[in-house]
Amino acid sequence: MSQPALSQQVALLEQETGQRLFTRTGRGVEPTEAGLALLVHARGIFELAEKARVDMRERELTPSGRITIGLPPRVAHAMTADMVQRFRSEFPDAAISVAEGLSIRLREWLVAGRLDVAVLFDPPASPLLHMETLVREPLVLMATTLLPTRMRLAEVAALPLVLPSRPNALRQLLEKEAQPKGLTLKVVAEVDSIQTVLSLVARGVAATVLPASSLREWTHGAPPSIAAIYAPVIRNRLVLAVPRARPATRLSRFVVQLTRELAESHYGQDAQAH
Repeated sequence: MSQPALSQQVALLEQETGQRLFTRTGRGVEPTEAGLALLVHARGIFELAEKARVDMRERELTPSGRITIGLPPRVAHAMTADMVQRFRSEFPDAAISVAEGLSIRLREWLVAGRLDVAVLFDPPASPLLHMETLVREPLVLMATTLLPTRMRLAEVAALPLVLPSRPNALRQLLEKEAQPKGLTLKVVAEVDSIQTVLSLVARGVAATVLPASSLREWTHGAPPSIAAIYAPVIRNRLVLAVPRARPATRLSRFVVQLTRELAESHYGQDAQAH
């Protein structure tokens, strides 16, 4: 920049700030106190501009790496295909791993650092994990025999039931509600696979208690009879959990938000309908 142009820019800056920014001496110029103060602001402005440029460059780049999410089997069956497809579309150079397991195991893996994100059913609180309830879904009774539209928990407990074995979260939730009322569940078979549970219900072996959305897993001809449970109404919690100590990345932030959207898409309607 030529000397006249530079002098004109300095004059305009002094006019805009209303401050004398330089003191002219025989050896050149020196910044005034106001000039030094403006220099601090100017450096901050340039740093912010550089951060903005870096952020924009990062958004142009495609992250690589791997992220691992843990899902209970029923959730994995409903959400995995959509999750992997959306993830691959957004991050073609990254990889996603989906681990299936009971909520109690997924929680252990999350605390141990084997998972980055997990979806859990009714987990106990932990200072090591940040938890967010995605949806609360009512439990219902399913059977091939004709059921009333609503049944008290005491009536449900008296029926022959096929349920998952402990420490399944649904089994624990159901027993937690039954015990204070002095009720003992009449469990005639313990089966951990939801598909097998529904198969036994279809054969008329026993009834079962499952979240309302489990009806989507039914593949046995005519749909079963469904009764809403009350006195009390029992709702499970589908929870999104991430380790508190682990810094968020673009991959983890995307998977967390995607999990929220898929949970609402797959389970939100069932929760609202009951």
